[in-house]
Amino acid sequence: MASLPGKSVLVLGGSRGIGAAIVRRFAADGATVTFTYAGSRDAAEQLAQETGSTAAMTDSGDRDAVIARVRDSGPLDVLVVNAGIGAFGDPLEQDPDFVDRLIRINVNSPYHAAVEAARHMPNGGRIIVIGSVNGDRIPFPGLSAYAMSKAALQGMARGLARDFGPREITVNIVQPGPIDTDMNPADGPMKDLQHAVMAIKRHGRPEDVAGMVAWLAGPEASFVTGAMHTIDGGFGA
Repeated sequence: MASLPGKSVLVLGGSRGIGAAIVRRFAADGATVTFTYAGSRDAAEQLAQETGSTAAMTDSGDRDAVIARVRDSGPLDVLVVNAGIGAFGDPLEQDPDFVDRLIRINVNSPYHAAVEAARHMPNGGRIIVIGSVNGDRIPFPGLSAYAMSKAALQGMARGLARDFGPREITVNIVQPGPIDTDMNPADGPMKDLQHAVMAIKRHGRPEDVAGMVAWLAGPEASFVTGAMHTIDGGFGA
């Protein structure tokens, strides 16, 4: 049964992978969904047509564009921030401009989007940000910048949960482990290394993450806030 009929949902970064699964889940649950995309126009248009949602091109690395998109979406019942990029490799060799863009997309954008959404969000609204199990654990080298950005979300969620708590607006982080997406395919070159440290030795599905996000947006999670929700097959156990 649809559990979010008539709810207004914005998903930042929703055209592919985990984001697309979240869009499909919310649409199936009866919500009115808008999602953003940057470089995947064809995929975004196809998803919008499939789900009856609205696709909006927005660069999550542009603070003002993100704030404007949230503001122009009107009062939101649910904000989901999924947009993110990775920077993997030797930190001594990484392009500092790319690392700065990673911070803009992975840290600055979720913060400013959450604050802007809260300005107009009704009491009891939900803010959900997709983090990573690497915010808790770094089992391999080459993840410093990415892990830094995902760990920053934890402090953001705890702080904003306090700030918005009097209005019962919840703020939560969902922390996936290896999920079968374009960024980290289940048959990719890292699968054996990743599976070796997992309790359940396979990649998860985008739909698994979408299910957790939907629960956090639903009525049963009204008392859950300022928390990290890890879904990683035991990667961080």
